[in-house]
Amino acid sequence: MDNWEKDIELAQYTTFKIGGKADYFYRVKSVDDLIESIKSAKKENLPFFILGSGSNLLVSDEGFRGLVIKMEYGFIEKPTESEIIAGAGMLLSTLLFESIKYNLSGLEWAIGIPGTVGGAICGNSGAFGQSTSNSVKSVEILDTETMEVENKIFEFCDFKYRRSIFKNNNRYIILSAAFEFQKNNKEEIDKNIKEYISQRQKNNPIGPSAGCVFRNIQKGEEKISVGKIIEACRLKGKIIGGAQISDKHANFIVNINNAKAKDVLDLIDLAKKTVKLQEGFDIEEEIVILK
Repeated sequence: MDNWEKDIELAQYTTFKIGGKADYFYRVKSVDDLIESIKSAKKENLPFFILGSGSNLLVSDEGFRGLVIKMEYGFIEKPTESEIIAGAGMLLSTLLFESIKYNLSGLEWAIGIPGTVGGAICGNSGAFGQSTSNSVKSVEILDTETMEVENKIFEFCDFKYRRSIFKNNNRYIILSAAFEFQKNNKEEIDKNIKEYISQRQKNNPIGPSAGCVFRNIQKGEEKISVGKIIEACRLKGKIIGGAQISDKHANFIVNINNAKAKDVLDLIDLAKKTVKLQEGFDIEEEIVILK
């Protein structure tokens, strides 16, 4: 505990730029670091939270009464022609550019996503009809009950739309993952990336946010856009305090003027109640709320 930082403002570590203080904060750069920090937290009876790049996350104004572990364990290995292994703390963009270097395709959709490898697996991040799970081969984890490091096959991850066994589950912590890609030509990969960049610039708002707030609704094989539903409820552009339901994409809430977490939570509550009342749909948060 001696090397843990105290009373650290979490807003600076989130893409939303919102959130109170953590009682304790520690950056881990190795598996041993992680194991020791969790053992110490357990000994002190402290809750802990694993933080990646802070995207897809809303931290409460009251902060977190425990230990926030900033995952900075990152590395890249290439054991086979089509496979890349990456540490959980590595930025997803780094993995993407590594795959491009070898003319490997499958992660182009991730261009512009600010998350880490661990965070992308945890939330099964995706865009343009694709998901992280499409490329994951296996995952190395720490089981915090047994404190053992284990390699798990794809099926263990229990991937679903924007979910996995790791989301909101502190038992299993992702350490690294093996990704399988497809060989492609450089021109095709470049073309895909340019197309995805263009779509993001056209549709995604500028300003601090956590990405899409709500999961799209899955009905059989069909996905219903929650952004379009919220827009149909005439909530696009709605402001509470310093937060706004984006006037560009209604599934984004943007911090436009030093927003508080309460402002965002009030907009979330408004959207959920209005959509239920007017459209009959229950919508569910995609973002993680830490309090």
